[in-house]
Amino acid sequence: MSTVSPKEAEEPLILTIDIGTSSVRAALFDRLGRAVEGIEARQPHEIRTTSEGASEADPDSLLQVVFNCLDRVLVIAGHFSKRIAAVASCTFVSNILGIDKNNRAVAPLTTYADTRSAAEVPGLRADFDEGAVHNRTGCHFHPSYLPARFRWLARSQPDLFRQVARWVSIGEYLELKLFGETAVSYSVASWTGLLNRSSLSWDKTLLSGLPVQMEQLSPLTDVNIPRRGLRPEFAARWPALRDLPWFPAVGDGATANIGSGCIYSTRVALTVGTTSALRAVLTDLVEHLPSGLWCYRVDGRRSLLGGALSEGGSVFAWMKATLNLGNLSALEEALAAMEPDGHGLTVLPFLAGERAPGWAGHARATIHGLSLASTHLDILRAGLEAVAYRIALVFDLLRKALPADPQVVASGGALLSSPTWLQIMADVLSRPVFVSGVLEASGRGGALLALEALGVLPDLKAAPDFISAVLRPDTGRHGRYRQAMERQKKLYEKLIGLRD
Repeated sequence: MSTVSPKEAEEPLILTIDIGTSSVRAALFDRLGRAVEGIEARQPHEIRTTSEGASEADPDSLLQVVFNCLDRVLVIAGHFSKRIAAVASCTFVSNILGIDKNNRAVAPLTTYADTRSAAEVPGLRADFDEGAVHNRTGCHFHPSYLPARFRWLARSQPDLFRQVARWVSIGEYLELKLFGETAVSYSVASWTGLLNRSSLSWDKTLLSGLPVQMEQLSPLTDVNIPRRGLRPEFAARWPALRDLPWFPAVGDGATANIGSGCIYSTRVALTVGTTSALRAVLTDLVEHLPSGLWCYRVDGRRSLLGGALSEGGSVFAWMKATLNLGNLSALEEALAAMEPDGHGLTVLPFLAGERAPGWAGHARATIHGLSLASTHLDILRAGLEAVAYRIALVFDLLRKALPADPQVVASGGALLSSPTWLQIMADVLSRPVFVSGVLEASGRGGALLALEALGVLPDLKAAPDFISAVLRPDTGRHGRYRQAMERQKKLYEKLIGLRD
């Protein structure tokens, strides 16, 4: 079991903070990476979006949500809080906010889903050799990364841009408030598009063409180097955490892989939460990256190869709300009874632009083929299938870059809450999909990295593996889905165009 009762939890315990795109969660895990039942706190927060492509949050309000969750989980933990050995955190990435010389936020937090800087991408491609930058940093030019966002902010909001003394992520901002100083992990830095993935340093060549200085970025550190000694106000607020090691924030994509047991190149993590991703952990440096994929860092020793999509559970949620679809359990039964691609619709599910594999940040969602016979369920099913097709494109690229044909392990609340969507994934990929029994893979991954850093786990492979089920593909359905994928490809080429 991936959970354990408080009485059966084995010391030491790790307190985790998981800052996601829709909520913050604080929880306890034991030395085997099992979630301690009942000792958790969760609170939603808001990411503001606009039709112009903005995706922003108030960083101070977001930190208050984090503090509230810590308050609550420590109250629930009671005397178990004395058994906590360290604090680990993970956050959604890439995100950035600007602070002034007094460490006050003066520019809002923008997220990976902010597409307002899409018009800066052609200029970046004209000024730099994108292939060389991609191979050095692991990232394409795209509005989800900081090069485009920095140029856009400097041009569109010059007065605000000049107020910024330093640029930090939400994890760095949290650390700055708690300790008075901060650093950024190789993991989070790798999601910016500014980290040289080989030298593990800020990329000087790229920074030379951007309106920011290296001194405006935080010093780099590894995920196993903690900070101790909370500032007095927080030491008084959380005495159990006063002198504990706090590890720097890690990208939640990296911790999701670790938490779901995908720590080898023989396993690929399929995660569908608000967004989607396919990722594999590698210990050998990928010398030449396949076009269409990114390569981030888990830490100083491990790379994370894969692709992320802005579409995922957000598509399901948007359709459910916009089409006024009602109860999820009734929807699930109706969706399961439908024929694969029986609706005749073709969907490009780019509600927040496209990331992998085409990296068309300007892309927008399209539903093609609607008729008087089309129903709300047809549209929903077509949307779920469309996301699966995009994931299959990334998987085809990823498996060619791996030394062996990998297993697919699924996690993420949006996907695991829908057996029908899971089966669609298996049928589209035409391979078994192993279902992770870990409900909170990102938080667990952060805990396991902390346990490894503390020496409690000699290696991540020492942690138990939790697989709850396996879904087998239907070859007949796969053939129908492949035909639908061809329709989607043709629609993509007509409306959005090939990236290169």
